[in-house]
Amino acid sequence: MRLAFWLYEGTALHGISRVTNSMKDVHTVYHAPQGDDYITATYTMLERTPEFPQLSISVVRGQDLARGVSRLPGTLEQVEKHYNPEMIVVAPSCSTALLQEDLGQLSKHSAVDFDKILVYDVNPFRVQEHEAAEGLFTELVKRAAEEQTMTEKPSVNLLGFTSLGFHLRSDLTSLRRILGTLGVEVNVVAPWGAGMGDLRRLPAAWVNIVPYREMGPGAAEYLREKFGMPTLAGAPIGVNPTLAWIRDLLEQLNAIAAEKGIAPLSMPDLTEFSLDGMSAPSGVPWFARTADMESFSNKRAFVFGDATHTVGMVRFLKDELGMQIIGAGTYLSRMADWVDEQLEGYLPEPLMVTDKFQEVSRKIEDEMPELVCGTQMERHSCRKLDVPCMVVSTPTHIENHLLGYYPVLGFEGADVLADRVYTSCKLGLEKHLIDFFGDAGLEYDEAVHSADEGVPVSSVSAEGAAENASGQAADGGMVWTPDAEEMLRKVPFFVRKKVRKNTENFARENGAENVTGDLFKQAKEALGG
Repeated sequence: MRLAFWLYEGTALHGISRVTNSMKDVHTVYHAPQGDDYITATYTMLERTPEFPQLSISVVRGQDLARGVSRLPGTLEQVEKHYNPEMIVVAPSCSTALLQEDLGQLSKHSAVDFDKILVYDVNPFRVQEHEAAEGLFTELVKRAAEEQTMTEKPSVNLLGFTSLGFHLRSDLTSLRRILGTLGVEVNVVAPWGAGMGDLRRLPAAWVNIVPYREMGPGAAEYLREKFGMPTLAGAPIGVNPTLAWIRDLLEQLNAIAAEKGIAPLSMPDLTEFSLDGMSAPSGVPWFARTADMESFSNKRAFVFGDATHTVGMVRFLKDELGMQIIGAGTYLSRMADWVDEQLEGYLPEPLMVTDKFQEVSRKIEDEMPELVCGTQMERHSCRKLDVPCMVVSTPTHIENHLLGYYPVLGFEGADVLADRVYTSCKLGLEKHLIDFFGDAGLEYDEAVHSADEGVPVSSVSAEGAAENASGQAADGGMVWTPDAEEMLRKVPFFVRKKVRKNTENFARENGAENVTGDLFKQAKEALGG
């Protein structure tokens, strides 16, 4: 296991907790040393729900190991007494996995009914967050789902919504609104908000809907094999994908309706999907053709994240906003083939597959695109480079766990994404105008501007002194004459680094040793600035 300050995927414990923390009356017991309950702090900080995580630690201490004593049976009994959950999930931490203890046998030594215990003894050194979460959810479905009669009216299960999911509640609301407009009932949402009783009712639905590649396909496949339930997979990200998603759903539901001798569902008027019931369901088709949007259409974008959102965003940016995709990547290597297949014809270069954020940061710095869609790590990298960035995938920042309604899926999700792309690409324009035309009495000086960008004032002063003294950039770049520096200062600050880099490359290619005002103009004309 590689240790680092930042990791794209959390540990297996984090994945397990995402499932159990999503569910009702399911409690997790970690056989772990003191301190591995850090997940509790993570959820209470980010989740923005009133519930406290259902998690307990069976503490492993050195003196217990020396005496051959295990606290796990006693912990299970305490959890049963205080919480009385429907199901207790037992799992090891990274450190206790090295002990190679038989957690199943230890659990049987407790007074708790073993039918209420699910030992998920995943190897935390080989399995990380998403795979652990997907595996546990599948096991819970296998444990609970029962043969039963289908619902009379068309109904679906929504599978894969988990705690700390990306814009979870908003996406769920968006899909519920679409289904309600179609006249389709929601049988069960799982694991979010579901108990073991809800998992038992899964086979009553007509179709399983699985929007996310990372979570839910395993459970849906089991339900298909065991109960013959069809699956609608794929994330409706964007207007046209949402329309196609609706048509596919109606086709699957109407095939079952025909077998039952029930009248088929029909496609409602598109205005019925809108919030006011009168307008088009999304403003993206016309907004993409306005002067505001066309001002940066064909600009270069780079996308990096999980499998689902990387595929969805690349298609959305290219097909619906007309942006140029210069590259894309994912940190989920086991899903790379699927991502590559889905994006065939969209990428000018091979898919970037890495779990090292430094490599992605270097890629962004080399390309300096007009927009990056990524994770919280890319947001940090882009801030240093003054490159516009919007977060579209986990891992996320607290600002991506919102109380308001900000879906990514469906028609309304398309509007939210278009707004975010627009504001991200236009980010910094107001500061640039103040720089260009003056502070208008607002006392907006260079020190304040630098502080706003997160750069210590002292470091700006030192760099400025170095440049004034030698005409040489502090990072060892080419010499810029005063008139060239003056021209560069008129360039918007959020693309200034990119312009400096491109100009210096132009100078080297033309054999110049420094950048003058005339050369700056030549570079601008040659590079289409």
